[in-house]
Amino acid sequence: MSKRFIFLLVSLFFLTATHIFAKKHTAQTFHPHDIACNSCHLASTKVTKDNAHQLLATQEKLCSSCHEKALKVSHPSGLVPSMKFSDTFPLDWKQEMTCSTCHNVHAVEYYSIRGNLRGKSLCLSCHQISFFSAMTDSGISIQQSVHKKPVSNNFSAVDSYSLECLNCHANKGDTKSIAVSSRGIVKHSSGAVNHPVGMLYRDAYNKGSYRHIDKISKNIIFPDGKVSCISCHKGYSRKHGEMVSAKSTTALCFECHDI
Repeated sequence: MSKRFIFLLVSLFFLTATHIFAKKHTAQTFHPHDIACNSCHLASTKVTKDNAHQLLATQEKLCSSCHEKALKVSHPSGLVPSMKFSDTFPLDWKQEMTCSTCHNVHAVEYYSIRGNLRGKSLCLSCHQISFFSAMTDSGISIQQSVHKKPVSNNFSAVDSYSLECLNCHANKGDTKSIAVSSRGIVKHSSGAVNHPVGMLYRDAYNKGSYRHIDKISKNIIFPDGKVSCISCHKGYSRKHGEMVSAKSTTALCFECHDI
């Protein structure tokens, strides 16, 4: 085998390896790595720092195309804040707080949050402590995470969002206001409607006396198709336990029940 042939083989190997590494490295270090720039940005050729703010839609709409429930169970976005923001958390060109106010949307680390603060400290970088003190639970439920998200769930009878709720209400001794029976029925000591969680809505619909899911308000969420705590309650709200609809409790019942 000639030296020239060996040289060509070695060169080909390094070129191939470099290409694979570069492709893999890019995929791991850029979010979203599998979407073309013009899927979000208005620029038809090259996106620059001068035109990057020109988007095809609001950040809320663009981000929710992948993160479907992000805005329904999280801190509100797409609004002009009433308080002054630090330079760590930039507002957009409309002076609105958006997804990129808190997130480095094209970051190396997935879900990268700006700055080093997390949890309660992150909340207090914008809000006054009095904002949370006025809440029933002192803001504990919304300080744990800005985005309510599914947690590890080995108890398949209950959806992961309800599991997060029950972690405080049931597992940490708050059985005076909320208790859960062995059949998965949530009992409210306030006198509110007792209701099961964890069942697939389609199974209930197939038995009759329920409305088709397409006719139900989009404010009512069924995580993985299951009836959940966040089907009736807002997952992220200043008023802890706030209902997803401003209508009466009875009206909310008839969103699903057809009786």
